[in-house]
Amino acid sequence: MILPTAYLPPKSYLEALMSEPATIEQMESFEKQTFRNRALLRGVTGDGVQVRGDNLIRLTVPVKKVEHKQLTRDIAISYQTRWQHQHWITLMSTYQHTPYFQYFADYLRPFYEKEYKWLLDLNDELNATLVSLLKREKPSVFSNQFSARTTDWSGEIWTDKHPWQTELSVLDTLLDE
Repeated sequence: MILPTAYLPPKSYLEALMSEPATIEQMESFEKQTFRNRALLRGVTGDGVQVRGDNLIRLTVPVKKVEHKQLTRDIAISYQTRWQHQHWITLMSTYQHTPYFQYFADYLRPFYEKEYKWLLDLNDELNATLVSLLKREKPSVFSNQFSARTTDWSGEIWTDKHPWQTELSVLDTLLDE
């Protein structure tokens, strides 16, 4: 299975990544406004947390200017803003009262302190950590029963009950179950 890279991806992405065998595509043209550099969290009000009308928090890793048909492996992260600090503050504000945040915070914090040059490197290391935590600490997070749906990995999924609803980051499952 070949998957695009993803930042704090939905649970279904990590399910696919953990299946046999999964490879991250590096030679595709980078698509803007996808989970490659964006994540969706459930929204809660609090200091420093921007919540939209749909009650979702959107986190975006800023990238340096993307040329037409630039390969995903060549996407560099921009540090013109303090995005890492803002993402970490948002994660703390959103999840600090969940059952597992205090336990998992030490595993997540380094990704918001180290500067990565390439988006692919950040996503690969972060997703490897998330997979490791899910496998080792909470094996019951993933169900063996998959609901029928299709996805384009932009975060939109189709279900019979709620067509085209947004799929949230795996952090909602990992930290709040």
